Amino acid sequence: MKSFSDIELEHFQTEVDGHVGILRIDRPPANAHNIDVILELQDAIEAIRFDDSIRAAVLGSASDKFFSSGYDIKALQEESADWIGYASQTSKETIMKMRTTDTIFTAAVDGHCMGGGLEFALACDFRFVGDDDDYNVGVPEVMLGLIPGEAGTQLLPRYVGRSKAIRMMVTGETLTPSEGIEIGLFDELHEPGEVMDAALEFAHMLAGQPNKAIGHTKLAVNEGMELPLWDALAHERELQNRLFSTPAFDEGVDAFLNKREPDFVKAELGED
Repeated sequence: MKSFSDIELEHFQTEVDGHVGILRIDRPPANAHNIDVILELQDAIEAIRFDDSIRAAVLGSASDKFFSSGYDIKALQEESADWIGYASQTSKETIMKMRTTDTIFTAAVDGHCMGGGLEFALACDFRFVGDDDDYNVGVPEVMLGLIPGEAGTQLLPRYVGRSKAIRMMVTGETLTPSEGIEIGLFDELHEPGEVMDAALEFAHMLAGQPNKAIGHTKLAVNEGMELPLWDALAHERELQNRLFSTPAFDEGVDAFLNKREPDFVKAELGED
């Protein structure tokens, strides 16, 4: 398994900034994705999953106009229905891999974000967006006689509620970033051009925290919400119990008792 810093991708720019892994979608002109992009994203997520030095991740764009316009419609015309179904399933599996990897992903959305592009952003744990009313945000697949096929029908209502999600999907209407903030689609609104910097600042803050505790929190929520309550509580207990034997727990307790600032990166990675 290659480390994140060693992977080479055609449709993403990759960068390591301290302990933050950065992915920028780079498929001009509109960052529309196809199966190759999906498989590369899967490779990147797996590299992050196994790379202990990457303690937070940011998904952004190399374009100054588009986060992503969604799945490449021309590619849909070139393949059979069965093939497209497999591509859709692979995208869902990739999105779920992101949601079950114990690293926090923050989407830096500083451009148009439509269809499968929005579904990629929904796969992330947080979404920061640029405050530009010229940006279009939505799931317009209905205008092609389709439904959002990359987990959108399930992820969107989990963030904005059932009625708002269905309305967006059946009308194909687009929102501005500020409207997206109002309904809970995005978490933070920033000036255009400053979204990536804000996402990186947030990711660096997370990278300095106890990595296993943050990752287990993500898994307890994302996996536990899909379980009956008592099963979810048992899952929470198991994840909590694992943390008592981690270096971060020892460091946090010692720092608390000795009234000093904890150094979780040093405790977990042995770095000064």
